[in-house]
Amino acid sequence: MASLKKSYTKIALHQMSAKIMERLEETELFRQSSSIALYYAIPGEVQTAGFIEKWYQDKKILLPVVVGNDLRLLHYTGKDSLKPGAFGILEPADTDNPVPEEEIDLIVVPGVAFDRQHNRLGRGKGFYDRLLSTLSAPKIGICYDFQLKENIPVEPFDKKMDLIITEQETLFPE
Repeated sequence: MASLKKSYTKIALHQMSAKIMERLEETELFRQSSSIALYYAIPGEVQTAGFIEKWYQDKKILLPVVVGNDLRLLHYTGKDSLKPGAFGILEPADTDNPVPEEEIDLIVVPGVAFDRQHNRLGRGKGFYDRLLSTLSAPKIGICYDFQLKENIPVEPFDKKMDLIITEQETLFPE
C-alpha cells in the first residue's frame, strides 16, 4: 500500500480525498447524524482536515485521542483546540470531557486497506479495533480506490464496516 500511495502526487491524493468526502456527505448516515466521530488524517490517509473545518459548527465532530492503549473520543472545537498527540497526530487538547459512546451517531474510520466484504485492515496496533468493539454506531470506512481489495486478512476481533467509500464507489451492505 505504501508504494502504491507513493505513485500518486499529493495533489492527486488531495483531489481523491475531496471526492471521498463529497461522497460521505451524500450518504443518509451522514445527513442524519448530528454527532460524528472522525479522525485527523496523517500523510497518506484520506485527508479530513477541510471536511472537519467545514462541518464542526453544524455537527458535533469528535476526534480520537490516544490514552494508553485506547482511543477516547473528544469534541472538536476548532483548530486552536488541537495539539500534537501520540504518533504526531493532531488531537483535541482538552482530554477531560470524553463523549459518552451512546451519544455517537456515526464513526468514520481510516484503514491501510479494506475489502469488498467490508473488512478493514488497520496499522496493527488495535486502537480502532478496541474502540469499534465498544461502539454501536454505524461505521464508515474511507479509503482511496487502490486501497480497496477483493479480500484482506481478517482476525476474529475485526469489526466490519457498514459502508466503505472510495473516490470511485460506495460499498453498501449486501
